[in-house]
Amino acid sequence: MRSDFSGIAAGVRDALSRVDSALVGTGVSEVIVIGSAAALLAGADVEVADIDLLTSVEDAIRIESAWSAWHQPGYVPGDGGRFRSRFSRYAWAGMPVEVMGGLEVAVDGHWQNVAVSRSRAVDGLRHIRVASVTDQRALLALFGRPKDDERAHALLHVLADA
Repeated sequence: MRSDFSGIAAGVRDALSRVDSALVGTGVSEVIVIGSAAALLAGADVEVADIDLLTSVEDAIRIESAWSAWHQPGYVPGDGGRFRSRFSRYAWAGMPVEVMGGLEVAVDGHWQNVAVSRSRAVDGLRHIRVASVTDQRALLALFGRPKDDERAHALLHVLADA
């Protein structure tokens, strides 16, 4: 997994740097990047449309307060019935940033907590961590959408090259 920004698309690099700076003074100690941005940071060849941040409900509320000027209140995720969280979306960091506090996913009719057990820091960022490749693959399998299957396949290639 990359620990620095070498080779990362400029838009993702800039967005993560802005997010990290914007977390200063919020009381949020860290957020964990999941989704396509996390796969890219791991070295997968994926397109990144937004930055997905996993955090606690309490920290999501802190972020909502601090970033209210950039909040997109009318945005509803396309598959919202499969997921639930303290969700908010922001348009200010060069690409959309989605914050999910206390994320849960519906599996066989039951809500299951989404958790990352291992993560790594990204050099130069104080508040942002990235889910480990193993955790990313587990989350993608849990989510089970076609786009998640594609990312998991891209991460298999990363593991094979590691």
